[in-house]
Amino acid sequence: MTQTLHIVGGGMAGSEAAWQAAQLGVQVVIHEMRPSVGTFAHQTGLLGEMVCSNSFRSDDSEQNAVGLLHWEMRAADGLIMRTADAHRLPAGGALAVDRDPFAQSVTDALMAHPNITVEYGEVTDLPDDGNWIFATGPLTSSTLGAAIAAETGADALAFFDAIAPIVYFDSIDMSKAWMQSRYDKGETEEERTAYLNCPMDRDQYEAFIDALLAADKTEFHEGETASYFDGCLPIEVMAERGRETLRFGPMKPVGLTNPHAPDIKPYAVVQLRRDNKLGTLYNIVGFQTKMKYGAQTDVFKQIPGLEDASFARLGGIHRNTFLNAPTLLTADMRLKSRPHIRFAGQITGVEGYVESAAMGLLAGRMAAADIMGGTLDAPPPTTAMGALITHITGGAEAKTFQPMNVNFGLFPPVEGLKGGRRGRKDRYRAYTDRAKADWQAWLAPQAVAA
Repeated sequence: MTQTLHIVGGGMAGSEAAWQAAQLGVQVVIHEMRPSVGTFAHQTGLLGEMVCSNSFRSDDSEQNAVGLLHWEMRAADGLIMRTADAHRLPAGGALAVDRDPFAQSVTDALMAHPNITVEYGEVTDLPDDGNWIFATGPLTSSTLGAAIAAETGADALAFFDAIAPIVYFDSIDMSKAWMQSRYDKGETEEERTAYLNCPMDRDQYEAFIDALLAADKTEFHEGETASYFDGCLPIEVMAERGRETLRFGPMKPVGLTNPHAPDIKPYAVVQLRRDNKLGTLYNIVGFQTKMKYGAQTDVFKQIPGLEDASFARLGGIHRNTFLNAPTLLTADMRLKSRPHIRFAGQITGVEGYVESAAMGLLAGRMAAADIMGGTLDAPPPTTAMGALITHITGGAEAKTFQPMNVNFGLFPPVEGLKGGRRGRKDRYRAYTDRAKADWQAWLAPQAVAA
């Protein structure tokens, strides 16, 4: 076997694709433009760098679709999940990681693999031959983006994605804030106290909303058109949809008791989640924003406990690019006009770290099978990965296609189960039991050479 797999992009999807193909015995070259060509959001040249949240979201593989996706990736020896587990931070029932050591470990593992080479430099065109996976993510360079748009004959779709701010822990007033996971969720005391909570009474909440609505915002450039992904809305956009929207979203006060005033129920609560293992940094959960920097500090310092906060990073906004995958990609993630090229990750129209890595896992295994003279069909749609790939390559309506997180709405129904909220627990368990069995059956015939 002399053919090489070239992977463009060293983020979650590209890193996972490289690992999977290399583990199967294929020679892989990762092409990464950072650090010589940077992006708005990246800070380093490390592979697998996390640029927004440090959370992989729920780790519940019995009642949550993203937790099921975690399970499937672990079963497939996924590098991203293996590394996330090694750098796990307390986060209640979620999987959050220490982002810098995580990226360093991903980089070290890929660099040390005997079948993987990393070449730094920007790829600006689509190649005419070879075996390629493009996993350049939502921050695809403008030059390569133009080449993709020219090839597909249609403009790539785009939405705006916002980054939440990070606060230094020692600048938070703990006489007002307290540590508690919602509903005390978690198996250990550390998990049950994984979140830092800042309470607001009604007057404080109303003043905060007023300040949020009045703050200076980043303006879009003339000619830019885009829509927001609903799973990552800036807080000011949520506030514009109604004054109570945040109180029923990231600032909901349920499942929490303020030990400083146990008899007073907060009207709203701002939560912060640990961002590094040392516990020196906390990110404000759900507080993606497009406010200008000066306005951010003014508004966020109105939050009780953050009056004297120091920020390690303020929020920001950037343009995310993705393909209209239902019209452009085949069921095995190939570009219809150039079948030697596959796409993977967020550029295919999935949303989230885990979903991006999962599409990289599939693309890497499919490309490796081709190079080794075989074929590999997509996993069945009853699995989390199968449901995702089915959605983006044909299950979604092309005219209204938008980035999608994994969710049980993408899964085929299980016959004989009760619908509605009352039957949800049994229904979700049936989905996950079926998915695990089907995933193991799909995975079993694939031999690992390395």
